[in-house]
Amino acid sequence: MSDKTIKIKLKKSLIGTTKEQIKIVKALGLHKTNDVAEHTKSKTIMGMINRIPHMLEVVE
Repeated sequence: MSDKTIKIKLKKSLIGTTKEQIKIVKALGLHKTNDVAEHTKSKTIMGMINRIPHMLEVVE
């Protein structure tokens, strides 16, 4: 992958989600709905995003 940075936005609430999904959201640096975090595009980050795509919005 490249050294591009991507912005990740939490678009759904954590209420009613599994503990695993909450851990992924926290690991991405997100806390509340509409929080935005910047990360470099890597296999690890993309794997985390692919686990919970229904909760996130990604802007490259």
